[in-house]
Amino acid sequence: MDIKEIQNLIKFVSKSEVAEVNLKLKDFEIKIKNIGGQSVTYTPQPMPAVQMPVAPQPSAAAPAAPTAEKPAAEEDNSKYITVKSPMIGTFYRSSGPGKDPFVSVGDNVNVGSVLCIVEAMKLFNEIESEVSGKIVKILVDDASPIEYDQPLFLIDPS
Repeated sequence: MDIKEIQNLIKFVSKSEVAEVNLKLKDFEIKIKNIGGQSVTYTPQPMPAVQMPVAPQPSAAAPAAPTAEKPAAEEDNSKYITVKSPMIGTFYRSSGPGKDPFVSVGDNVNVGSVLCIVEAMKLFNEIESEVSGKIVKILVDDASPIEYDQPLFLIDPS
């Protein structure tokens, strides 16, 4: 059972009037509880604006240089495939502390290769590559919290 099937099961249970579902398979057991039909919502709290000090510009030509470099960097990344997080959780590069990471920059990966683990609600979900290619950049630090659809890796498919 993969993560998409688990997510679909959770959605089904939350929409139904079932109080609890227990699913036992050979490798694992899943228990999903529907808490009294109450919906849980997340409301982001506004963050206070932090004003960064601005350094005085020595000449008028200086501001043009960073803007010229920025599009070039975006163009370089456009030829890569971005692997994004399918869920909110904690990003782990290896299967445990002290173990080798699943992938490193420069590694070649195939479709189905495990790239990382995302821990969500005490479940460890392996994130697999959907493309073959070479890992160009790892965009997240190990053991960092991540958001849904957050870029995790850049892969060069060529």
